[in-house]
Parts: sequence; structure tokens; C-alpha cells
Amino acid sequence: MPEQEHTGRFTAEDGMQLSDRSLPHSIEAEQSVLGSILLAPETISAALEIIKPETFFLDQHRELFRLMLSLYSGAQGAQMDIIVILNEAVRQGIFETPAEGKRYLAALAETVPSAENITSYCKIIAEKYSARCLASVARDLLREIASGAESAQTLLDSAEQRIFDIRQGRDVRGLIPIRDVMVSTYRHLGDLSGPNSEQFAGAKTGFPELDSITGGMNNSDLVLLAARPGMGKTSFALNLATNVSRRSGRTVVIYSLEMSMEQLVSRMLSTEALVDSHKLRTGRLDPKEWGRIAQSADVLSGMNIFLSEATGITVSQMKAQLRRVKNLGMVVIDYLQLMDAPNKSDNRVQVISEITRGLKLMAKELNVPVLLLSQLNRGVESRTDKRPMLSDLRESGSIEQDADIVMFLYNDYYYNKNSTTPNITECIVQKNRHGETATVNMIWDAQFTRFSAPAREDAVPPPT
Repeated sequence: MPEQEHTGRFTAEDGMQLSDRSLPHSIEAEQSVLGSILLAPETISAALEIIKPETFFLDQHRELFRLMLSLYSGAQGAQMDIIVILNEAVRQGIFETPAEGKRYLAALAETVPSAENITSYCKIIAEKYSARCLASVARDLLREIASGAESAQTLLDSAEQRIFDIRQGRDVRGLIPIRDVMVSTYRHLGDLSGPNSEQFAGAKTGFPELDSITGGMNNSDLVLLAARPGMGKTSFALNLATNVSRRSGRTVVIYSLEMSMEQLVSRMLSTEALVDSHKLRTGRLDPKEWGRIAQSADVLSGMNIFLSEATGITVSQMKAQLRRVKNLGMVVIDYLQLMDAPNKSDNRVQVISEITRGLKLMAKELNVPVLLLSQLNRGVESRTDKRPMLSDLRESGSIEQDADIVMFLYNDYYYNKNSTTPNITECIVQKNRHGETATVNMIWDAQFTRFSAPAREDAVPPPT
């Protein structure tokens, strides 16, 4: 049984010839983790908080941990002991003979200093695994630099992405067996049904009926919000951003590519303080309104909301900024058509397709919802029923394909001044990867640039 730790020194000169055996690893720590689980199977729960099967250096240890994990999460979990593990390990070919397996497992159990220290052993394994991943990235970069096929900027972006993946604990090797994913899925389901389920469910939008359809703002979702000008999509996005930040306590980042940061904050103050937005623009406020503004400014300042008005920003530039944001909970982009793609092209449909695909991948990589605002084409104006449809998405391309949820805003009063419901805006969920599609009525208060949920489903407020 190997008993010494190997920590090879990785340099630019010998990087491409670096032997896997010389990469950082700790055989003793791996043996101690496996031995701890043999002695106290319940300790595997603590191990799973820190390591995964691929974190182990030796193939045999990796397969043994995967076997233990499978037994623990399966029907045999309650009876998992050294005999059960031995029989299954021999059946799966982890050991060539029962005698070899018996000797190795017995040695593992005997060499464990204390099963209570399994967390410390796991941290050592995780540290070595991260170092090996960094060495792998460095080796690949040296190879790519030597080939001269990519620009320095492309290599920088690639290096940053791969190092971010390591920091997030993602497997840089790529393929993961479904049995490993099954364990994390079971844990997530347990979290969703547990006492702290709200921490793991989609962020609440403040609109209960909308949340019941979409499940809230779900991690890794690209949510598209589109409307014709004047329907209030920016105001709705700001309402959602404020609600999510308030309810979740997590950081919300808003990219405003059209309006200035001062304009955004002015709208948010109007909504929070219930002060007429026109009065805010003119500064004609009475003492009571100034008091509400001061109080609301204090509330908004305490929220974890960050703003950016960078125009022509690319997806890669956004990702570079967002990776450094702590406790990121949601990203809002206003709006799609003002973004840039790294590859300039006269084909706008192709450019938009590249951007939306990049944003979907960004949402998945950062594991946060991305709310993307978009314009609609003018074709909607020529129809009798002017409610938007998916085909109305401007420069459609892959917008519909990449988005997990597509929502449209429609206010009948915008087109029909004789409407009996001038303050009702319909939020039309036309695509929902998680379930049904439906229309949700919301109250639009233009005076305060605020959307709110009706007190009851059939509530219709009086005209202002």
C-alpha cells in the first residue's frame, strides 16, 4: 500500500511532459477517508460536502468511493459494512480476487487515526485535486500558446473560464456518471422539501401567481421579457430585481444599456417611496415626500444591488465582472439589442443568436437566473389582436430556442383608449421549460412606475 505523498513541481519548461504520477496527491488522506467510511458509514454525508468520486487521485480509490456512495444512497445503505463492500467491489472488478480485496479493506480500516476527522482528510484531498486541476489548465495553456492558433485575448478568456470552473468545483474532465449526479439530485430534492426549502427554490418575484407558473426565478435559467415600447418592461424588470434582492438577500446586478444609472435609481425610488415619478424628475416634492424618499433611499442602499451602464458590452465581459460578485443571485440586462458580439457581422440575426447562446451558457455557468429584456418587431402593430407571440421577437434567430422562459407584457389600454381595464397589464408566459404557459394579470401604476399583484384574481382597479 503506498504510504508517501508525491508533490511534483510544475514549471513552464517541463509542463507538457509533466507525469500524472508527479501531480499533487495524498494517498494517506484518501486511505483515511475510505477507512473512516468503512468504520462509520454515516460519515460519508460529511465527505460529500467536500469531495466527489473524481476528487480522488488513484483510480481504485475513486471506484471504491463511488461504490460506497452507491450503496449508501441505495437500498443497501443501512447494511453497508466491510463484507457488503468487499463482495460488491470484487463483483465490479475493483479487486481481482476476494483475498486481495479483504487485505486492502482491512488495511484501510486499521490505518485510520480517527473516523471523526474525516472532514480534515477530505479537505486535504480537495486541496490536492484543485492543484491537479490547475496544473492541467496550465499544461493545456502552454500547449495552446505553443501552437500559436489562438489570440492572447482568447487564451486569457479561456484561462479565466477554466480557473473559474475549478473554483466552482466543476469537473474539468467533462464526463460524469449518472450515478454521481443522482446523489446530488437526491440531496437537492431533500433540500427543496426540507425546512429551509425557500433557500433552494427559485427566487420569488413578488407575484405569487407568476411564481406558481414558473417556479420563480430559477438558477441557470435565461428568462426573456419582451414588449413593445411603452409597456413598462424596464419598470417590471426593476420591480423583479428589487423583490428578488429584498426576499433572497442575494446580490442582483443590473446592466442598463439604454438608461443611465441615475434614471434607474430614480424609478426605483419612485416605486419604493410611492412618490410620483414626474415629481422626482422635476424635484417639486413636499416635505412628506422628501421624508419618504429619504427613508426609501436608506432601504434601497441597504440592498445588494449593483448597477452598470456600460454600452456595447459583450457576454464575455459580463462574465468576467460577474465571476467576481459575491453571493450573486440574479442578473438583469436591459436590453438584448444593445449588446455586442465579439465577432462583428452584418448579419444581425447571427449576432443576436450568438449573444443569446452566450447568455444561456453564462446563466448555466454562474448558476443564477438571467433576466434579458428584448424588443418586439413592428409586425404586432398590424394585427387586430396585438398580444405578442413568439414570432414577434425582433431578430428572432435563436432567442426563442435559448430562453427557458419567455414572457410578454401587454396593456390593452395602450391600443384601445376605451378599454375598461386601463391599469391591467397582462404578463403572457408563452414559453416555460418548467411547466405550463398562462397569462397573469398585474396592476400597472404608471404614477409610481410600479407593477403589483391584484388583491384577488378578478380584481380590476379603477382608472386613474
